[in-house]
Amino acid sequence: MISFRGPRGPYLALDPSSVFDIGSCIVDGVDVAPGRAIPDDGDPRIDHSLEGFLFTCGPDHIRHPQPMADSKRHYPLHGSFSAHPAEALAFSSEGVDLLASAIVPVNLADGGTAELHRQWRIKGESGEVHLADRVVNTSDTSIPVFLMYHINLGARHFDEGTALEGAMLEGSSMPWAFGEGDGSIFCVPAGHGGWAELRLGPMTAIGGKRLKVRFRTDTLPYLQVWRNQKAPAHVLGIEPVSHRWVSRAELEAAGEFNILQPGKSRDYGLAFSFI
Repeated sequence: MISFRGPRGPYLALDPSSVFDIGSCIVDGVDVAPGRAIPDDGDPRIDHSLEGFLFTCGPDHIRHPQPMADSKRHYPLHGSFSAHPAEALAFSSEGVDLLASAIVPVNLADGGTAELHRQWRIKGESGEVHLADRVVNTSDTSIPVFLMYHINLGARHFDEGTALEGAMLEGSSMPWAFGEGDGSIFCVPAGHGGWAELRLGPMTAIGGKRLKVRFRTDTLPYLQVWRNQKAPAHVLGIEPVSHRWVSRAELEAAGEFNILQPGKSRDYGLAFSFI
C-alpha cells in the first residue's frame, strides 16, 4: 500500500497491486473501510478488494458471473479489473492539490485487452478526494464496457440515526439498514448528465461527520446500494454504476451495451469527502 494524504481530508492507502484502488480510509483516526467484516464470495481477488474502502469492477463485466457467448466460460465475479497491478505510478502537486496517477493494463476474460488511466486528486483547500478514470480499448475488436465503483464502509461505525440522503432516493432519505433481514440491495436511476450526490451519516465514530459521494451521471447513470449484516459481514456499499441491474442478455437486447471501438476511450469520475 502507498500512503496518500493531503493537508486536509482522509488518509488513504492506495493499492498498486490491484488497480490502484483504496484500501484503508482513515477519518479522525478511524479506518472506515470494512476490513474483514465482509462476505466470502469464493474469489480471492474480490475478497482482497472488498475489504478496502473503494474497489473498481469491470471493464468487461460487473456484478455476479454470467456466461460468455460460447456458454462454456463465465465472466468473472465483478469483471477482470481486480488483482491487475498498476504501472507508471506518478505523484505530483498542482497548486495546493496532491495528485497520484497510474496506468493499469488489463487482460480481459475473453482474451481482449484494455487499459485504465487513473488519477487521484486530494483538494488542498477542501480535502475532497477526486477520481478521474479513462478506460481505453486496446483490443483489435470492439468491446462492451461496464464499470462500477464499490465504496464500502464498515457498518459498525453507524448509529441509529445514520441515514442515506439523495435526490435519487424515494423520499430523498432512508435508514442505512433499509429492507428486511440481514441484507438488502437496490439500484435506481441517478441522472443522465451532470453530477449526482449521495450522503451517508451522521457517524458519531468520526465526530458526527457525513460521507458525501458525488459522481458523473453521463457515464454512471445509476446508483446501486447494498448492505450485508450476515455474520461475519457488517458492510454497506455505495456503488455508482454504468448499467442497470439486469442480465447481460437483457442489456444487449435493449441496446445498452455501451460498445467501445478499438483505440477509443470512455471517461468516468467521482468525488468523496467527509463533512
